[in-house]
Amino acid sequence: MNELPLIPFPSGCITGSFVRRVKRFSVEIVHNGESVWVHSNNSGSMLGLLRPGMQVLASPAANPDRKLKWTHEAVRMPDFAGDFWVGVNTMTPNRLLEAAFHAGKLPWADGYTVLRREAKYGDSRLDARLDSDNADRPPLWIECKNVTMVEDDVACFPDAATERGQKHLREMMGLVEKGFRAAFFYLVQRADGNCFGPADFIDPAYAELFWQALDAGVEVYPHRARVTEQGIYLGELLPLRCR
Repeated sequence: MNELPLIPFPSGCITGSFVRRVKRFSVEIVHNGESVWVHSNNSGSMLGLLRPGMQVLASPAANPDRKLKWTHEAVRMPDFAGDFWVGVNTMTPNRLLEAAFHAGKLPWADGYTVLRREAKYGDSRLDARLDSDNADRPPLWIECKNVTMVEDDVACFPDAATERGQKHLREMMGLVEKGFRAAFFYLVQRADGNCFGPADFIDPAYAELFWQALDAGVEVYPHRARVTEQGIYLGELLPLRCR
């Protein structure tokens, strides 16, 4: 039996050719010869992914009253660059983390039985918290990040300078200091790139904090995702590049 995607795309998805991106969150494509506007929730640069003519995959909005009736899910890299889909929906990492946890596909989360989304800690709200029935096992706090950029065989994050991302690194170091487990789930939504590392050429401050966090005991799990027109699968864990 063929394995089903952990996150299946809804029926009625469309593909079209990329035309332009306006104010970050609106993408114009041409589908069946007509202009169609698609909502993008990706606030990053999507560097190298938004070139005229590139194929875009869009899913129908769950809310029929939404102004833009389609959601930007993926971009297809052309033949000369590998011919594969790159997932750009920034909600996918959180959704895939939850689906993979309940499917028992996260070895680093073994022993945990409960996942709480949008878990509050102090004045912050983190993407997830895992708890165990074993009182001796500390809670595991998780932040999810979407990775769409590869440079020189390295899957890199972020693709734009991010003060929010730097804040998350500091928060996770603080959690480790208090005796919790803290981890980043970096979802690499593309097929190329054989290791993962912080994008020091984009945000050197983030890269410096990333390595500090690692030294402080923050855990890093960069998983590859396999993106298809049917949905998204969880792939292998990638190694970290050398410093």
